[in-house]
Amino acid sequence: MNHRLLKTSVTAVLGLSLTAGLAGCGTSSGEAGDGGDAGGTVKIGTLRSQPHLYSPYFMQQFAEDGVTYEIATFDNSPDIKNALSSGAIDFAVLGAPSMLAGSAAGEDIRIIGSAANGGSGFVGSPDITGPEDLRGATIGFPAGSSQEILLKLTLEANGIDPDEDVELVNLPYPDMAPAYESGQIDAFLGAETGVSIALHAGAHEILSPYDTPIGGVNIVFATGADTIEDDPELVQSVTDSFIQAIGLMNEDPQAWVDGVVETFGLDPEVTASSVENITPRYALDEEYRAQATALAEQMVAFDQISGEPDLETVFDSTFVEASSFAD
Repeated sequence: MNHRLLKTSVTAVLGLSLTAGLAGCGTSSGEAGDGGDAGGTVKIGTLRSQPHLYSPYFMQQFAEDGVTYEIATFDNSPDIKNALSSGAIDFAVLGAPSMLAGSAAGEDIRIIGSAANGGSGFVGSPDITGPEDLRGATIGFPAGSSQEILLKLTLEANGIDPDEDVELVNLPYPDMAPAYESGQIDAFLGAETGVSIALHAGAHEILSPYDTPIGGVNIVFATGADTIEDDPELVQSVTDSFIQAIGLMNEDPQAWVDGVVETFGLDPEVTASSVENITPRYALDEEYRAQATALAEQMVAFDQISGEPDLETVFDSTFVEASSFAD
């Protein structure tokens, strides 16, 4: 292996919490550096404490000899996208809306695989037995996210005007379940593990958030256009590791649960419930692209972005389609 990227000195990443690449669920050391002829360090960004963005933690066991995957954890997808766009990280697992927003802003970044569908939920008080009971309710949502769009589309599909019939409260993901449990909100459309925490606290699912044209599109696998141009062999190698990690998560969900619990110290039952609400995947097939296109259209319609992303350019399925590990 003689990847140019791996021979490049790694840019210092200020403000990031870097964790070493893991072999399976166990921690191993991995230093950022030049890597030499045998390989080097590849930095992958993801969110901390999120089961649907856990695939990077399984990639090390599928790495080529001499390659170390170093995981950089962030608090939100926009920060991951910014690190990817700036070159502070080489690859990323992050929310699709952030990549579409980056493309709309003219950033030269690429979605090279899907990573996970689902991971969302519309949950609330058992007193809300159907959409008719939502009128007058206080509903939490994370502004600027795919969940905001799913919530508004789901409400509209059930005859509820998001601007007139309910009170929407913008909340960060970690605050959703505590706000519900304390009675500050009646319901929320958020992401795991908050959804499962609320369900374990007595909430129930009000409506499915997956019945819109967006489907379950949520998390993607990405890199920079310059990385593809500079070292397509590296991109193929990393994509191969990613696809095998996704395969492991689908074939052995208990290993996935155990890994998340061990890495982040989450509740095992909540984590197991969350995993049941997530579909790890990697393909960028026609149906997926149609749903992602619907997401992009709604991001424009709801003023999350001012212009349309370049959908012809931002998706690059070359490496998934070329992988010998893809179905």
